[in-house]
Amino acid sequence: MALPTPTLSNYWNEIEPTIVILVGFVLFVFPEPATSALGAGLMLFGISWWFYEWGR
Repeated sequence: MALPTPTLSNYWNEIEPTIVILVGFVLFVFPEPATSALGAGLMLFGISWWFYEWGR
C-alpha cells in the first residue's frame, strides 16, 4: 500500500501563520517605532495562531 503524497494544501494551516510571523519579524526589524509595534503584534498573533492550528 502506497503512502499518500504530501501536497502544499496538506500544510496550508501551518504555512499561513508562519507567513504572518515572518512579515511581523520584517516589520519589527524596520527601524520605525510604529512598524516595530505592528510587527511585534503580528508576531504574537502569528504565534498564537500557530499554536491554535497545532492543537486542532
